[in-house]
Amino acid sequence: MFEYAFMRRAFAVGLLLGVIMPCIGVMIVLKRLSMLGDALSHTSLAGVAAGLLLDIDPVLGATAACVAAAFGIEVIRKKIPQYAELSIAVMLSAGVGWLIPLAVGTATGVLSGFVRNAAGFNSFLFGSIVAITPGELTATAVISVLVLAAFVLLYKELFAIALDENAAHRAGVPVGAVNSLYTILTAATVSVAARTVGALIVSSMLVLPVACAMQVARSYRQTVLFSILFAEGFIAAGLTLAFYAGLKPGGTIVLLGVGCLLVILAGKTAAAHFSRRKRDVK
Repeated sequence: MFEYAFMRRAFAVGLLLGVIMPCIGVMIVLKRLSMLGDALSHTSLAGVAAGLLLDIDPVLGATAACVAAAFGIEVIRKKIPQYAELSIAVMLSAGVGWLIPLAVGTATGVLSGFVRNAAGFNSFLFGSIVAITPGELTATAVISVLVLAAFVLLYKELFAIALDENAAHRAGVPVGAVNSLYTILTAATVSVAARTVGALIVSSMLVLPVACAMQVARSYRQTVLFSILFAEGFIAAGLTLAFYAGLKPGGTIVLLGVGCLLVILAGKTAAAHFSRRKRDVK
C-alpha cells in the first residue's frame, strides 16, 4: 500500500487532519454549535463553484466562502445569544440556497450550473483524499501547523470561552479577538477537509471523534487527546480498508466513526446494566 505515492500523501493529509479537526471539533461541540461544520461545508461548495467558474483555485474560493459564512454566523450568534443555534440554520440556508439537490443524491447550485468542470466540483462533494497533490499536501501542512499552534498557545483562553463566553470576557480574555482568529482557522480547516474527505461528510469528522471521546474522557484535556486518537484511528483504518476493499475513503472513515460510537454507547449501557444487577444481587 505505501509503495504508492498517492497513498503516502493520503495518509499524510489524513493524519494531519486527524490532529486539527478534533481541536476545532472540541470547541464546536462545547459551544453547542455541532452543526457549524455542516453549514460551512455546504457554503464552501458555492465558493468551489465560483472558483471553477472564475477559473481560480477552487480551494481559495471555498476558503473565502467559508470565512465569510463563519463570520456571518458569529455576527448572528452575538445578536441573538439565547438562540445561538439559529445562526447556523440561517447560514446553512444561505449556503444551501446555492445548491439544488439532484435526483442522484448529489448537489449542484446556481453557480455550478455554469461550471464545465463537473468532475472537479464532484471531488469536493465526496472528497478525493487519494488524489491529493503535493501542493495540497503542503497547504494542509501549513494550515495544520497554524491551527495546532493557535490551539496550544490559546489553550486556556479557548477552554474558558468554550465553557462560558461571558465569564471569560469578565475574566479579561479577549473573546472577540480569539473568536475571530479561531473563526478563520475553522473556515480554512473546513475548506481543506472538504477537498480531502468531502464537503458532505466533513461535519461528521469534526463531531464524531469528539462524541466518542466524551464517552470515555473525564476532563477537557482527556477529551482533546482522546478525540485526536479516535480521529487518527478512524482515518488510518478507513484508508486501509478503502484501499484493500475498493471503497470510498471518506464514507468509509465516517462509517467507522459511527460504528465506534455505537459500540461505545452499547458497551456503556451494558456495563451500567451489569453494575445495577450486581448491586441488586448484593
